[in-house]
Amino acid sequence: MSGTSLDGLDMAYCVFSLQKSKWLFEIFFAETQPYSSEWKNRLQNASHISSGELKQLDLEYGQYMGRQVARFIQKHQLKPDLLASHGHTVFHKPEEGITLQIGNGHALRKAIDCPLVFDFRTQDVQFGGQGAPLVPIGDHLLFSDFDACVNIGGFANISAEIDGTIRAWDICPANIMMNPIAEKLGKPFDVNGNWAREGSLNESLLEELNNLNFYKEKAPKSLGKEWVDECINPIINRYVISEKDLLHTLVEHTSQQVAEDIKNIEGKVLFTGGGVFNSFLMEKIQSKTNSHIIIPDKINIEFKEALIFAFMGLLRFRNEANVYASVTGASEDHSSGKIIN
Repeated sequence: MSGTSLDGLDMAYCVFSLQKSKWLFEIFFAETQPYSSEWKNRLQNASHISSGELKQLDLEYGQYMGRQVARFIQKHQLKPDLLASHGHTVFHKPEEGITLQIGNGHALRKAIDCPLVFDFRTQDVQFGGQGAPLVPIGDHLLFSDFDACVNIGGFANISAEIDGTIRAWDICPANIMMNPIAEKLGKPFDVNGNWAREGSLNESLLEELNNLNFYKEKAPKSLGKEWVDECINPIINRYVISEKDLLHTLVEHTSQQVAEDIKNIEGKVLFTGGGVFNSFLMEKIQSKTNSHIIIPDKINIEFKEALIFAFMGLLRFRNEANVYASVTGASEDHSSGKIIN
């Protein structure tokens, strides 16, 4: 899979077993293949190209993923039973019935010697759902020891069992806002949040961001890059302030939104995703909540989402529900994903 933060292609080799009605798992091998500047640029601008160019990009990206997966399989001498591919999201406007993850399944399947499950979001949108978040099925069945799971990547999202029902939603944009600013300072991301820590808070910017309508809406709700382009970036671009002040303010905004959404959750909250490595952000979140925040080992921080999409592929292959209607707002629970045997 490839996240909105565009740090690279995540690949994980996972083994699942069902014992006494409980799913167990282990991640044996995992790595992120960083994107070349060319691939990063192509994926970053994919939403602005023609439909013909997008079809070509879909094909070439599928071939690229095929080469990377084949290399990963050979490197670790693996014989996988199944491959699950999330691909890379280009469009996500569920309110218009649109979601698109590129990475042509047929091109990818040619490079591997096992069945493939891909395109996990489209069916949910067709069923009237948000097509996101999808990871709550894994949070519920693989990480049931926790009262809630928060992932901070390009966007921050949460899933939890509330009054006996699985609920989940996107909280706010995170690294998708901050990484481009860090790039202006010379690095792909703000290491440990050090630049943000050196900056100062801009109260006016913070207030504008916190007043966005999305934060007043009730779940199910989800975010996409288009929303950031339409709602976040125009606000940020109106402020002539230093990059460090900008990063500081965005960390404060993210921490406030995350803390607000976990404030009523008693017990253990598992935090994963690249944003967890931003120690300044995590300190800010912890200072605003009494929740018991748990940060797992590095492989689970970085590859929990890849693990869950592997699990979703397995459930789809078994023709079992892998998307909850209570999470996405779809008309029913369903088994989502296309299969190429």
